[in-house]
Amino acid sequence: MIHNLVDIASRVSPRLSALIEGRVNDPDEEQPVTLSEVRTFLSEMLSDEYREAEQLHRFDLGDSMLDELDALIEEFGEGALAIDFAQHTASEALTQVIEAVMDDDSRDNPPTLETVREAILAGLSSSLLGDGALEEDESETLLAEIDAMIERFGSDALAEGFLCFE
Repeated sequence: MIHNLVDIASRVSPRLSALIEGRVNDPDEEQPVTLSEVRTFLSEMLSDEYREAEQLHRFDLGDSMLDELDALIEEFGEGALAIDFAQHTASEALTQVIEAVMDDDSRDNPPTLETVREAILAGLSSSLLGDGALEEDESETLLAEIDAMIERFGSDALAEGFLCFE
């Protein structure tokens, strides 16, 4: 069992994380996606020439996603749930909300995901929308995004760990 999903996911490259996230969120998937299934998908995406070279020579591919996946499979097993290896950062809009909550001097403790959710429900996103910091379409998705993060990481997860730095 993987105990700290955020730390594990931080070891995965952004490209592989995005691929994993795409596979996990595929509406046609009926069962939870494993690392082995992500590897199979990636292998099928690669050209025949690349697959042949990989099978025949197994030359060093550096930091390729396939090598990265192989290392994860070796460490955690083929049946490890892929979602545990996907990085999850807040969208730019939610990052702005989290930063606004963090900047609130009246708080004694670092904000959790639940604290951010409560701030959204209390009108923080509307305030940021009015200030021009958020677009209307961005503010409409904030509650769904924070709810999904709470479902996955728990309401007590520190919000700061999900900031998007782009």
